[in-house]
Amino acid sequence: MSRKPLSYPLHNFRIPVVIATLGFLALRSGGAEHAQAGGAPRFLGATSCSSSGCHGGGGKNQNQYLIWLARDFHSQRPVATLTTARSKQIADALRIKEPTTDTRCASCHSPSHEVPQALRAEAFKISEGVSCETCHGPAENWLRSHTRPDWTHADRVFAGMRDLKSLYVRANTCVACHQTVATPLLKAGHPELIFELDGQCASQPRHWRERTNWNGAQAWLIGQAVALREMSWQLSREAEPDQKLVARWSALLWLLQKLEGLDVEFPALGKIPAEAASQNFLVTLKAGDELAQRVSTSQWTDEMSRKALKTLASTSNDFGQAGTALQFQARRAERLVLALDRLFASCRSAHPASSADANLSRLFRQVQSLPEFNASEFADVLNQVSRSLEE
Repeated sequence: MSRKPLSYPLHNFRIPVVIATLGFLALRSGGAEHAQAGGAPRFLGATSCSSSGCHGGGGKNQNQYLIWLARDFHSQRPVATLTTARSKQIADALRIKEPTTDTRCASCHSPSHEVPQALRAEAFKISEGVSCETCHGPAENWLRSHTRPDWTHADRVFAGMRDLKSLYVRANTCVACHQTVATPLLKAGHPELIFELDGQCASQPRHWRERTNWNGAQAWLIGQAVALREMSWQLSREAEPDQKLVARWSALLWLLQKLEGLDVEFPALGKIPAEAASQNFLVTLKAGDELAQRVSTSQWTDEMSRKALKTLASTSNDFGQAGTALQFQARRAERLVLALDRLFASCRSAHPASSADANLSRLFRQVQSLPEFNASEFADVLNQVSRSLEE
């Protein structure tokens, strides 16, 4: 695990009902029927954005297409990954004949395959991987007008462009391919994924201008609440919940429960039992989504970032509890280290390079190999992080 924000790989996942209307992947459930009725906008393809007068130019605010094409891992790597030897091994284990077209793989690695034929314009290419319209929505209804100076952001959203300025909408758009992997894929060798909205936005080559009131800690918390919702959704659908996923779910629930009281307007998660029961998963699903929505509309402050950082850095006693299995403690540490990293980055102006930063690097090394995790040593280093923040 690296201290730097990771370029997390993509995976196969089904968007739950609570966000189905947000992603174009929802077209899988009824896109063809809508297209036949003339109700769904078409996908025009990435080249529709690529002219030099639009997003394919050399100017500072006109090179978005070029950045995506040349530098963004979404443009080439997801599809290319499906042609590797490792992907072939996973596919063979699941008796998948062609990973590049099978829904279990292509829905995230090559989502253009999922667009119904009736919704594909002439310039649309299924080889474009995770393209402009994957994130921004089918462009037919907004492409010609979204550059008009008299159009507001609300006008563009009304015309069908996805509102990625909303951190809640952004998290919902990204999480489906960056968090949960179907259990059969995991057992076949697919790597685990951890959704981290702030870190992933920081690691992606920037082809957008962030809003002026952007706060990384706020983005982090929204992403974690959405991730908790997604894990809860998957576990609620499994007849025999995968124990590794249960441990990851429990760890994230623990993490967010520690932030109880960060804002009086945020919903409480503290009373939800961290036990693998269907009712607990369903309750957590609802609470996680509500938390993400509330945080996204809150007036986030630097004080909230500092409070969250100090609160989570002061959890060393939880790693000395005799009744908590080592697997669960290791998963808590894994989530906690990523959280501290993003919160520390958000509070960097108040806490410049210090001993806390060095100790945070030590914490990353502690969770490099979860089977070898030492809870006592982790707690000792975490205590040092907490003390250095107080200083």
